[in-house]
Amino acid sequence: MNEEVSQKLEIVRQTLAQTEAEGVRLRGTDWFAWATDGASHTVLLTAETGVAELLITQQDAWVLTDEIEAQRLKDEELPSNFQVYIHPWADGAAREAFVRDVTSGGKIISDVCNNAKRDRSADTSHLEQPIPPSLQQSKRVLLPTEIERYRQVGQKASAAMTEVLQAAKPDWTEYQLAGAGAEALWARGLHPALTLVAGERRLPLYRHATATSEKIGRQAMLVFCARGYGLFANLTRFVCFGSLTQDDGELHRHVREIEAKALSASQPGMTLDAIYYALTQAYEQHGFADAIRQHHQGGTTGYLAREIVANPQTQDFLTENMAIAWNPSLIGAKVEDTFVILKDGKLENLTFDANFPHIEVEGRFRAVPLEK
Repeated sequence: MNEEVSQKLEIVRQTLAQTEAEGVRLRGTDWFAWATDGASHTVLLTAETGVAELLITQQDAWVLTDEIEAQRLKDEELPSNFQVYIHPWADGAAREAFVRDVTSGGKIISDVCNNAKRDRSADTSHLEQPIPPSLQQSKRVLLPTEIERYRQVGQKASAAMTEVLQAAKPDWTEYQLAGAGAEALWARGLHPALTLVAGERRLPLYRHATATSEKIGRQAMLVFCARGYGLFANLTRFVCFGSLTQDDGELHRHVREIEAKALSASQPGMTLDAIYYALTQAYEQHGFADAIRQHHQGGTTGYLAREIVANPQTQDFLTENMAIAWNPSLIGAKVEDTFVILKDGKLENLTFDANFPHIEVEGRFRAVPLEK
């Protein structure tokens, strides 16, 4: 039996006792990976759910899937802590009947409540109910084994980024740069959940620049959300063919110094709204008061690219062993890496690559544009 999985099952069963529920159904890619030691049920990369789900009761832990997927999952993904229930691919009703039987028709909580097909005139006491905040918090606070896996994901993602930008050429299209990024991530066993690209013309125009057929020209931004073991490594880098102009260099300096305020504030016990306001003040001090409204600033990360995006109302607080990814930006400049908060509030940069150009900002190495 996998020890980490056993620990996660115990956490879920404590939730069952607290909520007086008979079962927990976990359908999302984030929850599936969390509960299975980083296993994947993903086939369609863009889907938020996969080809299997988990059903956990006080007595048993099941993977529910169909006859198409079951053997591969058993051979290549699943820890031995789980039994597998297999139903005909064309008979989803069999799965629901199995769940009712295992839970005696009792209360079920789920990350993705599947109540759409229920008879609205029927008794609603057995409708699936959302996962409580206590279990949500458990997913966001990483175990030592999860942090070790996260280090691997971060190092692979940052190495892929460095490789691609070192190879990039100004006559590449944005599609080519995004495709090279995706190829480099796949080659390292990571899902390219997001590969944003903005070339010279589009860089000043759009914060979320999906790739196009335009040539990248003199400079480009490449953004990764790379998923491995269910964990997301988020990072942004720039390449410039030639030297940065003085104005561009100043924009990047401003962004790094703004980010430094958020990183310094990212301590156990600090609330996300407080960090948002620290960023607000930093933008104002650097003469860019409106910039905070032009793009989200990031927040906590882990089994989602962003578990919680910080805003003026997010009173969720940070703890040790929680991951963060801030991404302050200005027109034409942005900075982003994935950090984990360790003991005594020390931040470890999971996506730092010493082979990419960097400088020290308030005691931390931060990436700077690669000038070629």
